[in-house]
Amino acid sequence: MTMQITSPDGTPASRFAFGTMQFGDAADEAASRAMFDACLGAGITHFDTAHLYTDGAAETLLGRFAAPHRDRLTIATKAGYSGGAGRENILAQFDISRQRLGMDKVEILYLHRFDPDTPLEETLETFAELRARGQINHVGLSNFAAWQVMKAACIAARFDLRISILQPMYSLVKRQAEVEILPMAASEGMVVAGYSPLAGGLLTGKYARGETGRLTGNERYAIRYGQGWMQEAALALVEIAQELGTDPATLAVAWAAQHPAHPVPIISGRSAAQIAPSLAALDFEMDAALYARIAALSPAPPPATDRTEEA
Repeated sequence: MTMQITSPDGTPASRFAFGTMQFGDAADEAASRAMFDACLGAGITHFDTAHLYTDGAAETLLGRFAAPHRDRLTIATKAGYSGGAGRENILAQFDISRQRLGMDKVEILYLHRFDPDTPLEETLETFAELRARGQINHVGLSNFAAWQVMKAACIAARFDLRISILQPMYSLVKRQAEVEILPMAASEGMVVAGYSPLAGGLLTGKYARGETGRLTGNERYAIRYGQGWMQEAALALVEIAQELGTDPATLAVAWAAQHPAHPVPIISGRSAAQIAPSLAALDFEMDAALYARIAALSPAPPPATDRTEEA
């Protein structure tokens, strides 16, 4: 059975999450507040942030906005992207995160990325200590390969700890999670919260219209989404959206949520207007035929067994 994640008052975490990576950077306080309010209005109760984001502004703003609604919200943050996954660093970063958020505890704490230089025993014992203190309810892993997740899960069991939630990249043009992460999570009862369902804005069609964004201003994103077939898939998605009278962002997010493993898309943006099409995906009904039609726009990654045989 898939792990049930709830807020302090027992409200189930919503089917979508909102990521605050833009808070205090591309989105100023007013824009950030407008997005937060729009998410609440749409029924989102799961908010994701990180110690790393925007030099702390993301956590600070989220904490301020969330305070009046705290009991019904699921709050997630991350530690260990910088400085490693050792006990001292995790505890120090998490203490700072709690101070910024103005919260004694969060529902989910992620290890932000795999650290090959720190034994997972040390990291997971630290997470177990935080849970024993009542400062976290769930352990998450972000940007982990499937073998790393299972190694962590085996070690976590020694501390009576369970890996509850994973955070991989997942979109129509980044489907590697379908090979092992999503099937593994379904088998082990882990929630999957997939980030970048719009592929850095590529799947909105805005770059084809000559607009700017991460793909034009960030070399890492430009490389990540720079393959020609990705641009073609985005254009084809725009055409389907026009045919259906909807927005390509709505289709992209709804498609990411429709996988049989039921991943939780993490939506984000710079303004309430920008995230409106993503929020609309909450109510978009996508049947099997449309799901398959959109899936056909991009190459599915080969199954793990096929890759092994070819090797």
